Amino acid sequence: MLRYEVKKVFSRTGSKIALLILTAAFALTVFLAVGSVEYVDEQGNSSSGIAAARRLWEDKNKWAGEINEDVLLNMLAKNREINASAEYLSSDYMENNKAYARKQGFSDIRDMMNYAFTAFREYDYYRVDSVTDEEVGSFYERRISNLADWLESDEAKDMYSEEEKKFLLARYQALKTPFYYEYADGWKAFTEYAPTIIMLTVLILGFPISGLFASEFQWKADAVFFSAKLGRNKAVRAKIGAGILIVTGIYWMVVFLYSAVVFGILGTDGADCAIQTGLGGWKSFYNITYFESYLLIILGGYLGSLFMLTLVMLVSAKTHSAVISVTVPFALLFIPSFLSGISVLSKVLGLLPDQLLQMGQAVCYFNLYQTGSAVTGAVPIIMTLYPVLFFVMLPVLYQVYRKTQIK
Repeated sequence: MLRYEVKKVFSRTGSKIALLILTAAFALTVFLAVGSVEYVDEQGNSSSGIAAARRLWEDKNKWAGEINEDVLLNMLAKNREINASAEYLSSDYMENNKAYARKQGFSDIRDMMNYAFTAFREYDYYRVDSVTDEEVGSFYERRISNLADWLESDEAKDMYSEEEKKFLLARYQALKTPFYYEYADGWKAFTEYAPTIIMLTVLILGFPISGLFASEFQWKADAVFFSAKLGRNKAVRAKIGAGILIVTGIYWMVVFLYSAVVFGILGTDGADCAIQTGLGGWKSFYNITYFESYLLIILGGYLGSLFMLTLVMLVSAKTHSAVISVTVPFALLFIPSFLSGISVLSKVLGLLPDQLLQMGQAVCYFNLYQTGSAVTGAVPIIMTLYPVLFFVMLPVLYQVYRKTQIK
């Protein structure tokens, strides 16, 4: 019966079209992720792909190891040397590219330096050019002091309670330093485009899943279905099982293929580097590595997919309409983006299920929640909340559909 329900879903023309669209979306996302890693050669020409990733790996891994004061001083000296070169000072674009090519190996360290020596909410690409050797020793302390200064600024002083401020500062202070660094562009590319492929998977799967509980009503076969001996028990369980099986199978197939292609081309080096060594994760208070972030992204995406598409099934079972139920993932994904500019809603928005599909970004947000003197970030909450809601919805879905009245 389970096999029959799965087969019935994929026998529909709409489901076949949805899978074709998902295949095209997958190919485009992989292309963008792989293409996001570029290498500029000695002649100033830019390229991407396996060869480019390999050469970038070679350049960046010349700086692999702990980012201590000696490494930072070496980087500053190299940066000054290149800034004084004829290529850098030229007004010709290609000549400037040649100068940039010589900075690629330490570009990540340069970015961290720019963040460390500018205000918390600012970024100046050229700040490193004016950092003195005497200032280098305060590199790691600057990350903490910048946060402390911002928390006491007019902009942020009323945004967080004293306990929340202490929590953030404690998390910053707990981060292990000096950072270990190596090429990690494969993880960065995966993280940047993972929300795209995961959200597209959920949106596209909404179409076949929405018809799972509505098809009998569309085909005017509901009377036969619910009058059958097993129609209100085993058949209903088969539909629920089919939905979970489809979501699980397609989600993990997409994620594993996406991982295999991106990491196969760009490499898996840097898995043990802290996410703070990348430009996007510098401010994060979650002290995790790229590999740990990867696990959060794929597990969070799965939990979010299960919750959203089970909700689609519940709406379909209640309304008997595929049209209404298919709007659920669109609403859950796009309404929060329209409301994101309203600061008073930030805490609510930080706990919505769309955050599970964007876990790589969620770990960079300062969404805090306090109960008494206990403070935590949004990630542990949503990773606990939505599995519970998923298991709560399953018996509700079963009871709603099995008690359907035949008209």
